[in-house]
Amino acid sequence: MADLHFYFDPVCPFAWLTSRWVRTVAAQREYDVDWRFISLRLLNAHVDYDSQFPPEYEAGHTAGLRLLRVAARTREEHGRAAVGTLYERLGERIHDTEPDRPGTAAERGTRGYLEPVLERADLPTDLAADLDEDRWDAVLQAETDEALALTGKDVGTPILHFEPPEGVAFFGPVISRVPPEDRAAELWDHVVGLARFPGFAELKRSLRERPQLVSAGVAPGEAGVQEDWHGGSRRTKR
Repeated sequence: MADLHFYFDPVCPFAWLTSRWVRTVAAQREYDVDWRFISLRLLNAHVDYDSQFPPEYEAGHTAGLRLLRVAARTREEHGRAAVGTLYERLGERIHDTEPDRPGTAAERGTRGYLEPVLERADLPTDLAADLDEDRWDAVLQAETDEALALTGKDVGTPILHFEPPEGVAFFGPVISRVPPEDRAAELWDHVVGLARFPGFAELKRSLRERPQLVSAGVAPGEAGVQEDWHGGSRRTKR
């Protein structure tokens, strides 16, 4: 039984930062993490992207859906641990490299982009053939619904389910910087303390720093400019 269920979309920068923190704590505390799926494209299926999101959001979220199809096949054929490795290599490629190199957000959902990532994850490159396989969408929708059933619908990514199945799940923690290793567990203990109180519902502000990632143009040691987010996204309309 996993100590934590972590629902992720690989294109979400805040999910990636939280995952890096979780990996540090998991190594220090010998936690077992089950990496699960939540698709931002499926979550926003009812939304008019052109009128409610900044440019390239739809392309980015669609790329995330395509990558999750491959992750779903990876889990079926290579096990749950392989999903964690694939997510780690995807995150390094998407978020810890120069902005939009080698291309646009949409190119993240292509074979040319994914196959080198699969190689670095020691996975067969033919998994990339399932980028277009919408037969996996039912699996992704079910897991997205599972995550939203735990938290409610006005959320984004990541969603963390603490001490499943009885424990509480929340959207977040959303962080803009990864805490240093010597403070990672301390900060985690505060989060878990809140999660263990059954009456705790929310601690939130919509102002966020631009994430401390190479892909966001924020160098290590710098703090990104603050932006106002809504419902876990940069939607331009409520």
